[in-house]
Amino acid sequence: MTHFVPTAPTRLSRRGFTAWMASAAAVGVVPALRPSAAGAAEAQLAPRLRIVIPANEGGGWDQTGRALGAAMIASGAVGDISYENIGGKGGTIGLAKYVEKYDADPDTLLMSGMVMVGAVALQKPAITMAQVAPVARLTSDYEVVAVKADSPIKTPKDLIAQLRADAAKTVIAGGSAGGVDHMYAGMLARVAGNAGALVYQPHPGGAQVVEALESGKAAAGISGYSEFSEQLANGKLRAIGVSAKRPFLGIPSVREQGVDADLANWRGVLTGKKVTAERKAVLLEAVRRATQADVWQKTIKRNNWDPYWMAGKDFESFLDLDTAMAGPLIYLLKLKA
Repeated sequence: MTHFVPTAPTRLSRRGFTAWMASAAAVGVVPALRPSAAGAAEAQLAPRLRIVIPANEGGGWDQTGRALGAAMIASGAVGDISYENIGGKGGTIGLAKYVEKYDADPDTLLMSGMVMVGAVALQKPAITMAQVAPVARLTSDYEVVAVKADSPIKTPKDLIAQLRADAAKTVIAGGSAGGVDHMYAGMLARVAGNAGALVYQPHPGGAQVVEALESGKAAAGISGYSEFSEQLANGKLRAIGVSAKRPFLGIPSVREQGVDADLANWRGVLTGKKVTAERKAVLLEAVRRATQADVWQKTIKRNNWDPYWMAGKDFESFLDLDTAMAGPLIYLLKLKA
């Protein structure tokens, strides 16, 4: 049975509303209606959806996935959301289990992003990004380079100098091997002139990166701002730079401090390869409506993410290019699994 529900026009006359309901009934689905904030009726696109988050709770993917689910409910697009966390190896374990369990499931989405693209390129697992289908790109954020508050490393140039002097003792902690944190560490090591000597300590989430810094197991840590924000605010950690081209939240960019290395991280949502085109259109509309909800906009602002919307053929082309570039970049940076 197809799950396609025709999208309601922004405004409906009584005759248009009747015709739209008839078209929905014709494909075997009568959409539930939910009052919008303005009092008009909006179609509920799905009674329930599942979001698979290929990471442990608390990290960037988890924050994004749960924020998306909350916004889907708030917008009225979906009645109920469940979450399934499957962490490990930069999302490649979650990717494999998603393809195994939900490849044809019309009610299950998968969080993804640059971390997964890089992890697939580095680890070369049996299940790759080619076995899932893009829905939409959602957000972008930057890499923050942080150190313990009392660290002698004050600037990115200090970190580069320490990497040159003794890379073995200049451990850099970050997310999963091959992910965006690892890539950025590799870029810094390449600037230092000894990318092959980089000692990178991968962790399943931002909380573990913070712990590595606070315990002294790592000289520097790389993660998204939202995962460091609490410790930066309470003074336990200190940000020495951000991977943007310009200052971000008062943190000077690494580039403007004389180290040529900038990088942005993106996150998005995918679906199963065997899900019908009609159902993909419904899922895309549910995601689109969620990103227009006030709760999503507030979450974007609170976490200091950049809206980075892209869908359709544009997102397919973007993902193809990102996937094609990941392998050469990992080779150039001499990243190791």
